[in-house]
Amino acid sequence: MIRSTLLLCCLLITLTGSAQKSKKAKNIILMVGDGMGVAQIYAGLTAKHGSLNLERCTTVGFHKNQASDNYVTDSAAGATAFACGVTTFNGAIGVDASGKAVPTILEIAERNGLSTGLVATCSITHATPACFISHQPSRALDENIALDFLTTDIDVFIGGGRKFFSTRKDGLNLMDSLKARNYTVAHSMAEVEQVNSGKLAAFLADEQQPKFSAGRGDELVKSTDKALQLLKSNKKGMFLMIEGSQIDWGGHGNDTQYIIDEMVDFDNAIGKVLDFAAKDRNTLVIITADHETGGFSINNGDMKAGTVEGKFTTGNHTGVMIPVFAYGPGAEQFSGIYQNTDIFHKMLKAFRFKK
Repeated sequence: MIRSTLLLCCLLITLTGSAQKSKKAKNIILMVGDGMGVAQIYAGLTAKHGSLNLERCTTVGFHKNQASDNYVTDSAAGATAFACGVTTFNGAIGVDASGKAVPTILEIAERNGLSTGLVATCSITHATPACFISHQPSRALDENIALDFLTTDIDVFIGGGRKFFSTRKDGLNLMDSLKARNYTVAHSMAEVEQVNSGKLAAFLADEQQPKFSAGRGDELVKSTDKALQLLKSNKKGMFLMIEGSQIDWGGHGNDTQYIIDEMVDFDNAIGKVLDFAAKDRNTLVIITADHETGGFSINNGDMKAGTVEGKFTTGNHTGVMIPVFAYGPGAEQFSGIYQNTDIFHKMLKAFRFKK
């Protein structure tokens, strides 16, 4: 009798675990800390006196991230891997190594009736956000990328890049086109916070937003909160990509304090997203980076004081594996070591979508 009871308990535990692992994700939020390697994370952790919101994730893995034409990837090839599931050349936006357009996870989510959004602390036409909504041979084609926003039905996008929509070489005014498509067009955080329903196109800078420490402040946290508020009303679910864009720029500039400020800001947005996911219980959160920038290392630091002594090997990207953190239904898929392209396929699997 005891043996039968134990066997039954073991079976129930196994079945329960299987059910949890196979649960479909209603929502997926992909958060990209551009240029964020392990040292950047640990610098932010030190600055926050030993604790990050990131630590609330239940699963950790690593991705390998070479481009098709280079051992070291750039943000365009790296984000295309996440968005489309293909390895491509540096500079490519939503196309494969032959230059052919490939459907993105955002477009697939739209096709399946989900709400979609992009949030960034750079121009919304910059490499990472562009790869989820555009198909271009070069990341430098900002005006072409802006036009591609009008070929989708994205619900919310918040970032910089106003001039690529309003002051264009071809004379087109895409602001009017957005309004004709029922977007509320906002030009400041104050205007963003006034929007409580419908579609939102928000431009917080003419091109790139300032640093966190130079006046941007908590725009990323507020933008994240607003995107969640607007997208969650869709009963079918949502796909949202949020980029902490300027961690990368701190690496390029070999500026330790810049990295720390942007990393802490990104972690504050992570906290907002994880709070949402914990309450919702149907949201998969994935947090990673496209690549590491700067060859950043920490030679010394003080947790109590929140100070870091950082050093750099380069002003460019490096070719190291990048950590992946996950929380929510399907999180267990993200343990281990795998290609950056697998993140796309793992998201499709969590959504139960076909490419």
